[in-house]
Order: sequence, then structure tokens, then C-alpha cells
Amino acid sequence: MSDVRRTLAVVREVLASEVALYRQLGRWITRRPDVPPGATPVPYSRLATPVIWLFVFGSTIEVVAFDLILSRWLTFLRIPFLVLGIWGVVWMLGLMASYRMRPHLLTDTALHVRHMARTEVVVPLEAIASVRVADRDEGGIRALRVVDDDLLVLVSGRTNVQLTLAAGTTLGTPLGELGPDAVGLWVDEPRAVAELLRRRAAERA
Repeated sequence: MSDVRRTLAVVREVLASEVALYRQLGRWITRRPDVPPGATPVPYSRLATPVIWLFVFGSTIEVVAFDLILSRWLTFLRIPFLVLGIWGVVWMLGLMASYRMRPHLLTDTALHVRHMARTEVVVPLEAIASVRVADRDEGGIRALRVVDDDLLVLVSGRTNVQLTLAAGTTLGTPLGELGPDAVGLWVDEPRAVAELLRRRAAERA
């Protein structure tokens, strides 16, 4: 029974992630970024954008090529492959939309560190002891990781801003409650964002 529950949990997670991508794609089409009133958006899409566009372009060419080939010699496979190919292109557009429509958010009390459609870690400004620009490349594809007691919210395996936290700080994360020494994140304009965070954190101190 436990195996069945685990399987159902994985299926629910996959479906929820899929729906979230399409929701962000809808926001992109209607130009409604997920930015509440009063919050300052902090973009982080610039690093991933060229790679995703490359995949979108390549996949679109692949869909057209396969459709031409299958329509001539293997017509019974044409529709299934066409549906699969279109789904793949739409999924990648949803991925792009998630980066663009869900930026990090800076409010009067916290920095909401986001990644794509569902990941979000709220860092209270009063818990930030210091901010520095620091390029870090951990590689891999996982967006949320703990490395050497640092919580990293990665874009393409990288971060470029590090928030050192006050001792005893506990954060709620998709990995559960954690007490990291620092939080690393990627932003498009690291120096400007670091300076803005320093000012906001000083105001809350």
C-alpha cells in the first residue's frame, strides 16, 4: 500500500507541475506577471532564456520534419508523433513562461526566492546578515539543493548572489524546514540587486 501511495504522490506532483507550467504560459500570453501589488520583481530568466529558445526552435523544426516524413511513409504514426511533438514545444514554452512570469519578489518584509512555476523560499529581510555578489557553479539540473549548509536556488546550476543569514534562522522550503547558514540565488542584475537588498535589510534591522 505504501508503494501505491508513493506512486500516486509522484503522479500528483507531476500533474501539478504540468498544470502550473500551463498556468504561467497563460499569464505570459495575457501579459499578467505573477507580481502582487507593492512587490518589486527581481528577474532571473536571462541565463536560461537562450537555451530554452534553442530547444523550442530545434523541437519545432523536428516536429515539422517528422510530420513530412511520416505523412509519406508511415501515416499511421503521423498523428501520435504530431501530438507528442506539439506537446513538447508547448511544454518548453511553459517552461520559458515560468521563468519570465514568476520573478523573485522583494517586499517590505521579505525576499521571495522563486524558481519557475512552483518553488518559493521566503527569506525575511530581518534575517539577512549580509549580502554579496558571488558566482557559484554547482552544475546539475536540480533547482533546489543544500550544499555545505547553504540553501541554493539554482538557475542552470548557478547562483550569483549570496545572502548570509543570522544565526538560528529557519526557513520553510519545499525540502522541509531548514536552518541554512546562507541562501544562494541567481538574478539578472546581481550588483544592483545586492545593493537594493542591503538597503532594505538595513531598514528592517
